[in-house]
Amino acid sequence: MLKTSLKRALTGFFVLATAASLPFGQAFARDLTIQVWAGGSNVADAYRVDAITMAADILEREADIRGEELNITVETKYDFDGWGGFKQAVILAAEANNAPHIVVTGHGDIAPWSQSGLIRPIEDYVDFDSWPLNDLFENLIEISSYEGVIYGVPQDAESRPFFGWIPHLKTIGYSDADIRAMPGKVQRGEYTLEDVLNDAKKIQDAGLVEAGYGWYPRVSKGGDYWQFYQSYGGEMLDSSSGKLVFDKAAMQKVYEFFAKAVEMGVTRKNHIGTPWDQWYSEVASGKAGLWHGGTWHYARYTGKEGLKDFFGSVMFSLIPAGDSNGKANTITHPLVYLVTNRGSEDDAAIAAQLITIASEPRINTLHAIKSAHLGIAKSQQSVPLYANDRWASEATVRLLPYASAQPNHTGFSPYFDAMWKGLEASWTGQKSPAQAIADVESELKVQLGGDIIIR
Repeated sequence: MLKTSLKRALTGFFVLATAASLPFGQAFARDLTIQVWAGGSNVADAYRVDAITMAADILEREADIRGEELNITVETKYDFDGWGGFKQAVILAAEANNAPHIVVTGHGDIAPWSQSGLIRPIEDYVDFDSWPLNDLFENLIEISSYEGVIYGVPQDAESRPFFGWIPHLKTIGYSDADIRAMPGKVQRGEYTLEDVLNDAKKIQDAGLVEAGYGWYPRVSKGGDYWQFYQSYGGEMLDSSSGKLVFDKAAMQKVYEFFAKAVEMGVTRKNHIGTPWDQWYSEVASGKAGLWHGGTWHYARYTGKEGLKDFFGSVMFSLIPAGDSNGKANTITHPLVYLVTNRGSEDDAAIAAQLITIASEPRINTLHAIKSAHLGIAKSQQSVPLYANDRWASEATVRLLPYASAQPNHTGFSPYFDAMWKGLEASWTGQKSPAQAIADVESELKVQLGGDIIIR
């Protein structure tokens, strides 16, 4: 590791080191413009780009102390027409050899964009064995890599918890102590998905929620649903071969779980497609009993939806295990900073240094707390702004160390499409879970061939 780190350090700092070798006070002037674009962002997420502007100011001040003149103009943009508009803009700019120097995007873009040559391995320019990068959560670094190469630096993190409405849990027999203990029971596998359905039925039978509202999942396709596959022991990627994995038994149990929820009457057959605004209102007001969602939903629940006492109203934990083959788990989908092929090696080195500074705990915490995301580094829990935020602190400890992610693989998108089609068919009763699995297997063989292992 030492040789690799030394190579990264020397490569990443060669521009600034050359400047520092000049006699103190000797003029060294450089002017450059760095463009940074962020996808999936709005005003609440502005620190995704503003942090690079802050980093440029720090880098300029450091250069000034060394007797150098470094002038960095940072041009930022995050107001794209959704994720589709952002990705189209990046690709079109790249085709015109005018891509932004830094992009903030989902980690799933690493595989296709590295293969196309759009992005450079950031490990060639920075040292992951030195602060602040050596403070990052290891699982987030793994998620930011592809085929053993680190291409990105995580910009933020989140998680997809299991939630329960505390007043309803109390009504069906849970004490305050039971509710406090539930996250630990989930983590140890003592409270399973079977218990979720049983408690959802009890909540409905007690007349606390309407029929079909006992277990209230997300209303559209999303990475959250891969958590249930992992709950039954399913793997998405074979680490030794780098191939995708379709575990038919595990996936069939997922389909059976949601089909059973409909059969028990705790989830509506036509639940998928419910308007998101309606869903948010219902889960934040006790109209639903148990559900799953994102850590960033906290801001919506306590803001627009007006939930005043979140911690007195909502229990949250990992997604429960399905059976003894699986485990309690959660999925994260961090956005990552990536350095593109725009400009020279010198430009890339500066861009990488800006990303490194922007990843320092105090700067990243500004984004995490403002946008209701989780941090990227262990020491953020010692930053007062982060430590004094109960949601960020508790969610980080309870969820983030156990988070995995969808694999960075060019074939995962068609795999996801096939998986979701099968889940919808099972959920709505168009097909039995066994029939849906057979159809998914056939489609994956055609779409992915030897790129997926079917177990």
